[in-house]
Amino acid sequence: QEHMVESGGGLVQPGGSLTLSCAPSASIIGILHMSWYRQGLGKQRELVAEIDNDRNTNYADSVKGRFTISRDNGKNTGYLQMNNLKVEDTAVYYCRAEGWSMRDRGTRAFWGQGTQVTVSS
Repeated sequence: QEHMVESGGGLVQPGGSLTLSCAPSASIIGILHMSWYRQGLGKQRELVAEIDNDRNTNYADSVKGRFTISRDNGKNTGYLQMNNLKVEDTAVYYCRAEGWSMRDRGTRAFWGQGTQVTVSS
């Protein structure tokens, strides 16, 4: 079971904040690139933010200025700080990471199973 595990989702009012975390299973090491996607009901999955090994970042236009992606290499964990949340941010948020698989002895992509973020009054 090599996968990422997301946490931190929940229900929040518009204008509120949440921080999502993304941690690998024990057999995944050396995360090189990490990204967050989301998929709202009736919508296609979209890239929200990404960060490389040098902490270069990229954001979707819809979240620029509100979301911040970061990483803690010591913990091998990524984060998505979401501020000033809007109703349209409601979605299942997924973490994707590229790292070294101890099982496969090589680099590949890993996905989490998602965490629900609901923004509602």
